[in-house]
Amino acid sequence: MFSLNGSLQFLKKLKPIFGPVILKRFGSEKITKQRKPIKQIPPKIKNNKQNVEPKVYARERITKIYNILKYSTWDSAQEQLENLPIKWDSFTVNQVLKTHPPMEKAWLFFNWASGRKNFKHDQYTYTTMLDIFGEARRISSMIYVFKQMKEKGVKIDVVTYTSMMHWMSNDGDVDGAIGLWKEMRAKGCRPTVVSYTAYMKILFDHKRVHEATGVYNEMLESGLSPNCYTYTVLMEYLASTGKSNEALEIFNKMQEASVQPDKATCNILIEIFCGSGETWAIVKILEYMKENFFVLRYPIYQKALETFKEAGESDMLLRQVNRHFSSEHSKDNTDKNVPIRPDDVDFNMENSLILYLMNKQNLVAVDSLLAHMMDKGVRLEAEVVSKIVEVNCARHQQNGALLAYEYGLKLGVYIDRTAYLALIGLSVRTNSFLKVVEIVETMVKGGISLGTQLNSLLIYRLGCNKEAASAAKVFDLLPDEEKSIAEFTALMGAYFSSGNAEEGLETLKIMKSEGVSLALGTYCVLVAGLEKCGKVREADYYRKEKKLLTQRCSKSVSMGETICNLLFARDFIAR
Repeated sequence: MFSLNGSLQFLKKLKPIFGPVILKRFGSEKITKQRKPIKQIPPKIKNNKQNVEPKVYARERITKIYNILKYSTWDSAQEQLENLPIKWDSFTVNQVLKTHPPMEKAWLFFNWASGRKNFKHDQYTYTTMLDIFGEARRISSMIYVFKQMKEKGVKIDVVTYTSMMHWMSNDGDVDGAIGLWKEMRAKGCRPTVVSYTAYMKILFDHKRVHEATGVYNEMLESGLSPNCYTYTVLMEYLASTGKSNEALEIFNKMQEASVQPDKATCNILIEIFCGSGETWAIVKILEYMKENFFVLRYPIYQKALETFKEAGESDMLLRQVNRHFSSEHSKDNTDKNVPIRPDDVDFNMENSLILYLMNKQNLVAVDSLLAHMMDKGVRLEAEVVSKIVEVNCARHQQNGALLAYEYGLKLGVYIDRTAYLALIGLSVRTNSFLKVVEIVETMVKGGISLGTQLNSLLIYRLGCNKEAASAAKVFDLLPDEEKSIAEFTALMGAYFSSGNAEEGLETLKIMKSEGVSLALGTYCVLVAGLEKCGKVREADYYRKEKKLLTQRCSKSVSMGETICNLLFARDFIAR
């Protein structure tokens, strides 16, 4: 049996091991059951950085291997590769090849990797090696690698065939490219949109228009929809053959099909139009680029400037789209009196950075940068802020949209009507009704009108969400000239939807006192609302008035009445 003093001495001996121990008195001096002896474990040394191997990310590994291949002789590189603590798999080898090391070393590395234990090249590493040789116009080497794939039974998919066709056509062997297309189809590889488009471009580039058209129709019949690159190939052919109107027609049609032309498409078309001197077509593309914050590559920008100069036309729109070039170019064109603000360089840099991040779809970075600019008082263009709001609303990012909205309020940058509408729509969908009222108030102060139809729909929608108070605030914010019969009817419907029949009837009384005539839509809302609130007698009374109104043949109906009827009596009108 341990004595009390012995137990205390035992705990004191354990103190250096387990840290400070608060020694409590035992409730009893007797210990009835002896515990197992406690093993003394040596203390762990925390934060011993010398014994911890730093984590190496895949990107760092790939960069390290690329640097070895680029800056070392092959003998030295091979020795270093052997000593790397890396598991050589298809992904790692493929990523190294995609960094485009020197071609000879890429081929040596490709063969060296095949000798690694438990490693086997697949269709991805082979296809990347094909691309390296094809880009270097080493077609014989590319074909050799392709034959190796066949001999070793490596899967050859549509991506490999598409790559081979592209490089063979690029080298001038159109028959070889067509032969590969036929071989691909014979092997049962189903073409994708990318492969169809690549084959169409090959045929267009070699003046086989009829065959290219047939391939396009075949793609549509297979159920595949054209992408941006497909449309670009079609427009590039039409524009280069002098059919500029047809090319611009496709440019508009693709947007209607929800396929937006990208920056590369715009650059390609403007370069072709510069060659033909069609400034009117260049202006059409520039207008689209301005709306979507795209810019030209510098060589094409220079060609466009020269084209406008030769035609004797203003290049103001071109400069507005490419402001980051305008200040630089103006130094070499002192004969043109183009006003440039003294802070244009800094201003354009901030705008360009925001637009670059938005094109990369990095909205988190945009939010962070915008918050910093708001604190520092850095102003952006209204179009840029509007674009931030619209993109965030389209992606249901309410915080980002509201941040841009608050930025505009603080710095006096007024966004456009479309951005306000997008913000209101997102706020309604997320039930942020107080924010809706605030946005409407901002619009009214800025002299921006929603219009009768949207005013009425918003007021009525708020009522349907049991937000009659918010609906009434929106109504009160409207200028008197915008409080037409449709807005009054919407407010009445908002009260009825919230179960407040008294306020609904009070709104009707105000309408009559202000000389606002009742439309068929007003009676439809009135009767339905009273019935919903259990006021049957009043509903019957107004139902009779509605019947009398429908029997009267009115020759002249105001625009307000027409909108009111379309919004609130559509079913009745349809009958």
